[in-house]
Amino acid sequence: MEKLNRLKKQYQILKKKYKTPEFSALNEDFEIEKLQDHETDFLLREIRRAVVEKISAVLKFLEIIINPNENSPAFVFAMIKEIKPETKKMIEAMYQDLSTIETSSIMLDLDHSEKDEAKFIKEQVKKWDKTKKDLKVLIRNLDSMWKSEKSHKSYFG
Repeated sequence: MEKLNRLKKQYQILKKKYKTPEFSALNEDFEIEKLQDHETDFLLREIRRAVVEKISAVLKFLEIIINPNENSPAFVFAMIKEIKPETKKMIEAMYQDLSTIETSSIMLDLDHSEKDEAKFIKEQVKKWDKTKKDLKVLIRNLDSMWKSEKSHKSYFG
């Protein structure tokens, strides 16, 4: 608990300086409490990387749906047969948005600035809130496709 409190105090200083989101909000969505074991002079960079780690996981999921291959889970093939054009557009838009976040993060790895790290975190958390809502809709749609009798029959026989 001591390490976590130290992390929160360290973050609070940066939050005041750059007006970044609340620790609890970042922790809820991006699990930044795991950074308590990191000794770093670049806390905002580590937080950015935690944000991008979550976004990368979602990107990989979307990529499997957009471009499945022989290593993709079987349920993906059943679902993609039923994807409607408007859902496909939603997936592609999310993929595009999340891809730009990842490339922006790479730029910060190449040219670090605490101010730019803070700006990135603020901007991406706002985007994530919208993306999270869209993802919930997408996952519900995909889940209902998977559960539908039609998709089971079309894939399994």
